[in-house]
Amino acid sequence: MRLDEYLDLEVNERARRRQLAEEKSYDILDHLETFQDRFEETVSGDAVVGSVSPSVFVGRTNYPRVSTGILSPVGREEEAARFETSAEWYDEDISIEGVFQRRTSLLNSTNRVDVTEGATGFGNRTAAGDGDGCGSVYDAWDGFLGTQREVAIADRPVGVEIGLEDRPDLDFDVNDADVSTPTGPRAPADSADLTENPHVPRPVQKTLEDDDWRATGAMNYLYRRGFDVYEINTILSAGALGERENRRLVPTRWSITAVDDTVGQFLRGTIRNTQSIDTVEVHRNDYLGNAFWIVLAPGNWEFELVEMKAPGSIWNPDPEAGVWLAADAEGRDGRTGYVEETAGAYYAARLAVLEHLQDRNRQAKALVLRHVSDDYWGPVGVWQVRETVRNAFDDEPGETETFGEAIREITPHLPVSLADLRRKSRLCAGLQTSLADFGSQRS
Repeated sequence: MRLDEYLDLEVNERARRRQLAEEKSYDILDHLETFQDRFEETVSGDAVVGSVSPSVFVGRTNYPRVSTGILSPVGREEEAARFETSAEWYDEDISIEGVFQRRTSLLNSTNRVDVTEGATGFGNRTAAGDGDGCGSVYDAWDGFLGTQREVAIADRPVGVEIGLEDRPDLDFDVNDADVSTPTGPRAPADSADLTENPHVPRPVQKTLEDDDWRATGAMNYLYRRGFDVYEINTILSAGALGERENRRLVPTRWSITAVDDTVGQFLRGTIRNTQSIDTVEVHRNDYLGNAFWIVLAPGNWEFELVEMKAPGSIWNPDPEAGVWLAADAEGRDGRTGYVEETAGAYYAARLAVLEHLQDRNRQAKALVLRHVSDDYWGPVGVWQVRETVRNAFDDEPGETETFGEAIREITPHLPVSLADLRRKSRLCAGLQTSLADFGSQRS
C-alpha cells in the first residue's frame, strides 16, 4: 500500500476505542475514596485474610538495602491474575484510569532486606531461617523472602497468609500526587507463608537448579521457551536467576529494563546475518495518548527512538515549554552503555521491533517516532510502549520508495518540523530540507 493511501485511511476501530476523552478523567480519586470498604473487610487486625498474590515488588530506594514486597489485591482475590502487569492489559484496552485502579488496589506487604545477603527485619531470623542474622538470597526459601520468591516463580497467583506488624495507615485525603504516582497501601510485614503449593514450570525449575548459569543465559533460555518478558523480569527481580554467588534481588524498575535489553541483544544476534527487507515500510499505532510511527528501511540493523513530548503531558508538564525532544540510537553492533535520554522506553520499543524482524527472518534500519500528547496525563509504565509497538505490526504497512520520502510524509502528522527532527535524529540527519521545513513549529 502506498504511504499516501495509508495516511488517508480513517482511524481504525481499535484506535477509536483507544482514544482518550479530551476531558481528562480523575475517576481514580473516586476509586481511592471508595477503596476503604474492601480494605476493611480484607484486613483483620494485623493479618491479611484470604490473600492471593499475583506478583512481587522490589524497590530501589536506599539500595542495596531495599524495601521488598508481596502484592495482593484487596477484596478481589478471585481476579488476582488481572492485577499483574502483562500484555493482556493492551488486549483489554485498559485505560489510564484502569491501570491506576488496579495498582492502587494492591496491598504491598513489605520487608526491608539486603539485596545480596537477604537478611530481613524479622528480629534475628533471616530469610534463610538460620537464625544468625545473616542469610543468602540464593538460599532464601523460608520466611518472607522465600515466600516472595515462591510467588515470583509460580505461573499463577498463589495463596498467601501475611502477618502485618501494624495495621496499614490509609490516607484517603487524595491529591494530585496520588494521580501522578499511584500506589496501593503499604504495611510492614512480620510473617509470610504459603497456603498452597505453587505450580512452577519446568523451565523455571531448571534455571533455579543450575547455579552455574549466568543470569543473561537463563533469561534468554526462558524467553526461547515461550516466557514473555513480564514473567522473566519478575523471576529476575526476586533473585531467582544467575550464578549462585551472584544471585540478588533486583529492583523491579531495573529488572524490567534488564530483561528488555538482554532479550533484545539476543534477538539482534539472530537477525545479524539475515537478508534485509526490500521496501521502506511505515507502521503506526496509538494507545493511551501515545502515537507511534515505526519506519523500517532496507539495510543492516540500526535503531533509533525519538520521543516528542507535548507541553502539558506528564513528562513535560509546563504548557508553555514547547515540545521536548529526546533521542537515542545504536548501530549494527548495538550500544556499549545505557541510553541517556529515553530510558526504559528505548529498550521496550527496540525489543518489539526486533521481535517483528525475527519473525520475518529479516533485518532493517528502524526508526521509532513516539509522540506523547497531553492526553497522557498519568504514567503507566513502559509496558504500554512495548505493547503499542508490538501491535503496530498487525496491519498492512504503508510503503514508499525511499526513507526520506517516508519521513517527509509523516512529518506533517508530528508536533515538530523536519528541520527539528534532522537536528535531533541520527537517522534523519542526512535528509535535505527546504525553506518550508523551517516554518513555525506545529503544536
